[in-house]
Amino acid sequence: MTRLQDKVAVITGGESGIGLATARRFVAEGARVYVLGLDEGRLKDTERELGAACGYSVADVTDESAVQEGLQAAVDRFGTLDVLFSNAGISGAVSGVLDYPSDVFTRVLAVHVTGAFHVVKHGLPRMRDGGSVIIMSSVVGVMGFAGICGYVAAKHGQVGLMRAVATEVAPRRIRVNTLHPGPTSTAFQDELEMAATGLPQAQAAAVFDELLPLKRHATPEEIAAAALFLASDESAFMTRSTLVVDGGIAG
Repeated sequence: MTRLQDKVAVITGGESGIGLATARRFVAEGARVYVLGLDEGRLKDTERELGAACGYSVADVTDESAVQEGLQAAVDRFGTLDVLFSNAGISGAVSGVLDYPSDVFTRVLAVHVTGAFHVVKHGLPRMRDGGSVIIMSSVVGVMGFAGICGYVAAKHGQVGLMRAVATEVAPRRIRVNTLHPGPTSTAFQDELEMAATGLPQAQAAAVFDELLPLKRHATPEEIAAAALFLASDESAFMTRSTLVVDGGIAG
């Protein structure tokens, strides 16, 4: 298990859910991982679990200086960067557009789009050529659902950012792609589903399962496996792409 041997990865939102599952998988594949997030307690737990191959900084991705400092701390700790995984996210409100709070809409775009921009802007100068940038989007970034216009707009916006940046950095052999999971068994998804349906967690998950041809949620580890593919040299000829891992919901 050495698909990321001697590579250094930064993961935002790396202290829980898909981010944590990816950090674990990357370390298992030989990488050193630096996680950025908001919950210092969980960040400490992640570092404790993963040992010397992991470091962390507390950073809100909407704070440009905090992102820049976190990325520099990763370089100071591990020497360079090979993989950027912009994974931090929030769900926003569940409401029709007429009632959707404008401040929430702005915040959702700030976290997903401006946050990814900060990671890319300040991560690329610190990356070795031939690396990989992964921006976590969602299945709603390739389709649309009513009631979550902020989240849908943000996830589509990340695709546009990815395509522009991928073209710019191609001469450096850096690939830039978006990853689009369908419903995944995480606390983040649980909250979104319960808000959307008004049902308890298990019942809400069952409603969403019925939307998928495979009739189940993904596990965080399954999405981490897709992130590993994009981070590794196995995807060396893949850029400006939207990798959809969604149980068939967008098909």
